[in-house]
Parts: sequence; structure tokens; C-alpha cells
Amino acid sequence: MASGAIHVDDATFKKVVLDSPVPVLVDFWAKWCAPCRQMGPIVDELAGQFEGRARVVKVNVDDAKRTATKYGIRSIPTFGVFWQGELVSTLVGARPKPELVKALERVGA
Repeated sequence: MASGAIHVDDATFKKVVLDSPVPVLVDFWAKWCAPCRQMGPIVDELAGQFEGRARVVKVNVDDAKRTATKYGIRSIPTFGVFWQGELVSTLVGARPKPELVKALERVGA
């Protein structure tokens, strides 16, 4: 099982997320955000659960301001599902694990 989500920033977002051969769940978060910290273990579980079928990444909005601005992230946590270089769905706020699973499964993960 994977050790958890991949951490990406402005410099690595395109390579890891947009150029990914598999669907990607992106967790836009920040260290100071309590709901984000609460979702952390669930996000890491998903990384293991979808290993080989999807990527699960975390983007700290304080460290990746360009990427957060580009995708209009105004509230955190926000979860984005990317497939073939496009943002295909967005879930804002803390979400139950089954909802995140369904979002990934809808794009074939």
C-alpha cells in the first residue's frame, strides 16, 4: 500500500496532475485549516485504495498560490478530480470518504 498522497506545488502540478495517465484526486488544503487536517488520513487512505488506478495528491494553497488561483480555490478543503489534463469535478468542504470514492470512480478509476 502507498504511504499516502503525493505532495505537489506550482512547479510539479503540470507533470504530476495534468500529464497523469490516470485520474487524479487533488486535495487543496493548508496547514492552518482544521477541516483539512481532519481529511488528511482519509486522503492518505484513498491514495492506498486507488494505487495503480488513480493518483491522490495534496496541494498546499499557501505554497502553490498560482495553482490555487488558476483553479479558483476560495474555500478549503476543496477536492478536484482531474482526468486527461482537465478539471472534471470539484467538491468543496470536508466530504465523507464514499463521496470522494464515487468522484474518482465516475472517471474510471
